[in-house]
Amino acid sequence: MTHPRGSAAKSAAMSAALSGAVDLSALKARADAAKQQPAAGPPTAAPGGAQPPGAGTAVLDVSEATFQAEVVERSLNQLVVVDLWAEWCGPCKQLSPVLERLAAESNGAWVLAKVDVDANPRIAQLFGVQSIPTVVAIGGGQPVDAFSGALPEPEIRKWLGSLLDALRDKLPGITAAEQGGDGVEEPAEDPRFTEAEDAIERGDYLAAEAAYLRILEAEPNNEQAKAALTQVRFAARAATVDPSAVQRAEASPDDLDAQLAAADFEVAQNAIEDGFARLVAVVRRTAGDDRNRVREHLIGLFDLFDPSDERVLKARRDLASALF
Repeated sequence: MTHPRGSAAKSAAMSAALSGAVDLSALKARADAAKQQPAAGPPTAAPGGAQPPGAGTAVLDVSEATFQAEVVERSLNQLVVVDLWAEWCGPCKQLSPVLERLAAESNGAWVLAKVDVDANPRIAQLFGVQSIPTVVAIGGGQPVDAFSGALPEPEIRKWLGSLLDALRDKLPGITAAEQGGDGVEEPAEDPRFTEAEDAIERGDYLAAEAAYLRILEAEPNNEQAKAALTQVRFAARAATVDPSAVQRAEASPDDLDAQLAAADFEVAQNAIEDGFARLVAVVRRTAGDDRNRVREHLIGLFDLFDPSDERVLKARRDLASALF
């Protein structure tokens, strides 16, 4: 289980969105067409610096032309982790070196496929990428998990470890690599986070909140605990929202409590843009303390997501327009 819970929640939401919705064969025709072009030289390296399948490299530069071979076909034997990045992306420059080092340590249990989204926009569109860095795990020819943002190394190691465990019996390359060590060492569990996560599993959000607060009392700058606290407080609030909240809000536009509850329900149901737009509209038609209350609630919802998420960026622009 990863820390913070916010990252896990984002990963779960992205994985759910990808499940059954991404057809990785969409680029196959383009790849096949590229193969028909006359070769400019010996087939020792693929375009973009990527080596042919089986070459043993841990880090591949993948293009639209090589995606089918380097990602889809490789993933039938071993885990392929796709790193969607861009040169101008600051968080990408933090994340990519960590992924590259872990791939080199993995002894072939998994490979890193790097995709420059500016040079290969169709691949980014294929995955519905809304912010970068985005990392997608491919196994057996299909996406199996994903996350966005520059996660800390311990989280990435845990994420990789759980993927390798889940795919061990399905991808022969993982078992073969593990005979020499998979290079993904599980860091020692932090009992403080484990306590909080166990409480979440029980549905005891108050106990989880208390556990995260104790961590922050000892370590006020612990970013993992801060993000986890934000997530667990929202989970506790959303768990109490009546499913009819949206209907009640539509029937009573001036009922602030109903509008806030409806926005929470929409965000919890992954209708994120609807929830944001609802509160921006309320900000436009309110003033004084009421407006400030709605504004603060909306900003709290922003904190549940990666700051570079396009939905957050758009809603922030809309909020600024509504306020000024």
